Amino acid sequence: MLHHPHLHCVVPGGGISPEGTRWVPCKPGFFLHVRVLSLLFRRLFLEQLQNAFDSGTLQFFAALESLRDRRAFVRYLEPLKKAKWVVYAKRPFAGPEQVLDYVGRYTHRVAISNNRLLDIEADQVSFRYKDYRDHSQQKTMTLSAEEFIRRFLLHVLPHGFHRIRYYGFLGNRNRQEKLTQCRQLLGMALPQMPPESSEMQDYRDRCEELNGVSLRLCPACRRGHMVLIDTFEASRRPAIKDTS
Repeated sequence: MLHHPHLHCVVPGGGISPEGTRWVPCKPGFFLHVRVLSLLFRRLFLEQLQNAFDSGTLQFFAALESLRDRRAFVRYLEPLKKAKWVVYAKRPFAGPEQVLDYVGRYTHRVAISNNRLLDIEADQVSFRYKDYRDHSQQKTMTLSAEEFIRRFLLHVLPHGFHRIRYYGFLGNRNRQEKLTQCRQLLGMALPQMPPESSEMQDYRDRCEELNGVSLRLCPACRRGHMVLIDTFEASRRPAIKDTS
């Protein structure tokens, strides 16, 4: 849960030709040169960072207050222009579905999942983590509640940031049209759309279908069922009923 800014990018191994008549695949066994990508990404990122400073949209607080001065900011960026930026690219071992499942765990939760929390006692929080430096061993860490919240909030996106962005044929404006074109150029069958139901599916059925978790079962004993007895208007005080 330490501060480690990074990007996950899912990139297709090809694209639609400029005239839109054929699919242009990448070379067999080679996608792109990661060292070239590293240099290019570093240059573009630092240029945009400098542009944000020049336009006044970059703000500094607390320990970074000194970087408001232009000369101090330029000095701060100089070492970053020489540092090696890590870019790692590889073909998915188990196919695109495995990659989307892996990335999906980042996009739909923040910092830590509930099942990794082990104990909260005396202003101390204990949780489980995987130590990648020690052969991915599962270990336990205990932090003060204040430090735990501080690390957790490092992973909350600032206002105006988007967690997921789509580009190219996955762009929101032309996604359906472009995906259909990609499938046609690749000779793939179009996906079969499920028949429209006359009635909207109950959200509890939908949840159980997607996650395998029933919202109708008691979360404690997993045997009892929730039964609707009555509903009350918000403005009315319900009369007490004898259910003995």
